[in-house]
Amino acid sequence: MLNQAAIEHLSAADPVLGGVIAGGRAIHPRPHEDLYLALLRAIVSQQISTKAAAAIWKRFQSLFPPEGYPEPREVLALNEEELRAVGLSRQKAGYLKAIAEYNERGLLDYEHLTSLSEEAFTQHLTAIKGVGRWTAQMLQMFALDQPDVFSEGDLGVQNAMRRLYGLEETGRALQKRMLVIAEAWRPYRTLACKYLWQSLDQGTQIPPTV
Repeated sequence: MLNQAAIEHLSAADPVLGGVIAGGRAIHPRPHEDLYLALLRAIVSQQISTKAAAAIWKRFQSLFPPEGYPEPREVLALNEEELRAVGLSRQKAGYLKAIAEYNERGLLDYEHLTSLSEEAFTQHLTAIKGVGRWTAQMLQMFALDQPDVFSEGDLGVQNAMRRLYGLEETGRALQKRMLVIAEAWRPYRTLACKYLWQSLDQGTQIPPTV
């Protein structure tokens, strides 16, 4: 179901964003995903094309017959050579093991993580080797569909806001301006970001993977 309250709030709070929403396609809430699995996929997808990531992920899943689900203990039992054979770099193989270990220690508990603030959630996930702030934010937005996350460091969000609001700053100055503008969007900054991605062109610009 479309979040009509969020649409009304964003449109009333910011006429510029309201115009984007009015001219865009409806964005519906997504079902929550397996956070552990989403983290693994995020690492596999880092710095490579969507097509390449999909191919490597499929080969990675083939290591876990019959369902293809990478249970943490099974991931930890694989050696580096087995992981590299499916197309993973040595670095990414290590990151996947770090995520599996984190999950085995009970540190990816859904109920606990969804109760954390955006900053606390980010700090918790970035304690895992290979997981950065952007990845943590994308997981909150897409895997957990949390409503009030703003990714000022995302290039797509930056480009959209530069164009829509005529921002000329760069670097930290740009991000500070973005944060000020986005204050009016609380508590629905996630949906605002999704419309910003969509606004970049007539095609959906929401990242297909995190």
